[in-house]
Amino acid sequence: MKSTILAGALALAAALPAAAETPNKLITILTAPEPQTQLMAMVLTMNAVAKGAEAQVLLCGPAADIALKEAPETATAGQPPKGASPQGLLKMMIEKQGVTAEVCAIYLPGKGADASVLMEGVTPAKPDVMGAELVAPGTTVMSF
Repeated sequence: MKSTILAGALALAAALPAAAETPNKLITILTAPEPQTQLMAMVLTMNAVAKGAEAQVLLCGPAADIALKEAPETATAGQPPKGASPQGLLKMMIEKQGVTAEVCAIYLPGKGADASVLMEGVTPAKPDVMGAELVAPGTTVMSF
């Protein structure tokens, strides 16, 4: 009996470091048109990455405009209290934190545009891949 308990404890101890090394996966889905909501989604995503999460941002509808090279002023204007913009934080996360950013697959066709209008580091999402990522174990989905 003692050897069974000891073997179980050793197996659990061996599994713990592997689990601790696996990052949490966060998918932020942003559709809201309001700059303040867009910025807060970026702030929370950025803070989750700082705490060890592996993050991905999916931009749909009006929120996908923040991924445009020629984004509207609402995406680029600084917001209080620190003067950050939704697009500025997204760019920073892509460049410095390795965050993956995509626009919904129907966004570009709906605008009559192709991927050339997107800022560097943003790509169109593949629905089958995104669907699998949304339901993968260990994934948290945050939606705005």
